[in-house]
Amino acid sequence: MVLVSERPGTKKITSLQQKFIYEINTMYDAENRFLEAQQMMWQCCQNSKLKAVIEPHLQETEQHIENLKQVLSTLGEQPQRITCDVAAGLISECQKFALLAADNPKIVDLGLAGWHCKIEQLEIACYRGLIKVAEQMGQNQVVQLLEQNLHQEEQTAQKLEQLMMQLIQEAKQTEAKTTAKAR
Repeated sequence: MVLVSERPGTKKITSLQQKFIYEINTMYDAENRFLEAQQMMWQCCQNSKLKAVIEPHLQETEQHIENLKQVLSTLGEQPQRITCDVAAGLISECQKFALLAADNPKIVDLGLAGWHCKIEQLEIACYRGLIKVAEQMGQNQVVQLLEQNLHQEEQTAQKLEQLMMQLIQEAKQTEAKTTAKAR
């Protein structure tokens, strides 16, 4: 169990507003972490189609961070990165995978696309939850900013899911060729 005292900059949450601000700040941390991770993914991947999905999403993620800053400003708050352990864990697993698969670029690309899909699904779930709370709080401007982020995350997830089948086929073909040569 994590103690509040182990989390610098956090305080007890006693209201819906505080809960919402806490979650926005954890999402702010997650988006910053994901921006760095996407930059790493872009550098590691060799598949041009995967790079073509990641590259524009880098700029979108920068905009997501700005939108979250604007959400916090609208609520009279300053952005504060509160560690998102789920985001940190996903990124750590992705990095570990990339190191373990480094000898097979097709598998690295497939794995990076898969981890990016997981990241997008996490973001989609988080934004949907945040939007529901913002709607209940009557924060229409906040809802619009969060919906913009959500729509871009959904579009990226869809592109990645479509690309996954192609990457799986490419990895299978590479394995088939390697197996045939070994005979």
